[in-house]
Amino acid sequence: MTRETIYGFIAAEKTTYPVRLLCRVLSVSSSAFYDWMRRGRPLISDDDFADAYDADQLHTAWHEHRRTYGARRLTAEIVDRGHCWNRKRVARLMTVAGIEGIHRRRHGKKRSRVGAGSVAPDLVQRQFHAQAPDRLWVADITYLRTWEGFLYLAVVVDACSRRVVGWAMADHLRRELVLDAVGMALHQRRPAAGLLHHSDHGTQYTSIDFGRALRTCGVIASMGSVGDAFDNAMAESFFATLKEELVYRRAWPTRHEMEMEVFSFLEGFYNPLRRHSRLGNLSPAAYERHLTTQHEVSG
Repeated sequence: MTRETIYGFIAAEKTTYPVRLLCRVLSVSSSAFYDWMRRGRPLISDDDFADAYDADQLHTAWHEHRRTYGARRLTAEIVDRGHCWNRKRVARLMTVAGIEGIHRRRHGKKRSRVGAGSVAPDLVQRQFHAQAPDRLWVADITYLRTWEGFLYLAVVVDACSRRVVGWAMADHLRRELVLDAVGMALHQRRPAAGLLHHSDHGTQYTSIDFGRALRTCGVIASMGSVGDAFDNAMAESFFATLKEELVYRRAWPTRHEMEMEVFSFLEGFYNPLRRHSRLGNLSPAAYERHLTTQHEVSG
């Protein structure tokens, strides 16, 4: 979009929004805009004006979703807002508005340590699919770097809805970390007996206390092979999303600051709002509501 097009859009909207706000959003100088007005603004085409207006709406949707969405998720979001735009148009308007989604980085495979406790068989065999929520959970731990040192995050993810149903953070890797995460999941979800809990062979998951906690609630333990990230790919995928869309975007001076932002990401964005391609571009919470509605209709 040309500078004249931007100035034309600001001139058309200046009775609705403050000029300084429009200039800041569109990354232009307000003094340059006023100079352009004094010199006599040239006419712009209707198409350019429409693009500027639509790009502004797209920018709003992108910003409301933490500036993470690419063309695919933005298309789903903008269609839900009543615009009949296809992905090609959204991609073009993203260029006009200077919008770019988050791109996932490639990382090496994680090595998992074998604990001295009880090791469960692999009952999942990389088939991370479930017909309904609370039939298969996957769990893992990752580390988040701050200037104070690492903050460790343990999560439990539902394989059906991709919802993070349990999580815990601490400055240590003791078994209490994973016990807190699965405890949260069990308390909030109240699953029926027979639920599968899949993890790696980390010492926290093979501990006697953790195995006892699962058995007490009728949960069946499953563990992937040693040192193979693909055997817990769903949890790894969530961690990649978290790091690309939150952690890697800035420095983190303190563990407390990181902890608060991770909490906000999980409960304020990822579970209720973030669209997931495997869920038909619904969020985990919306997908679970959709399944509930389907079940009620069919029942």
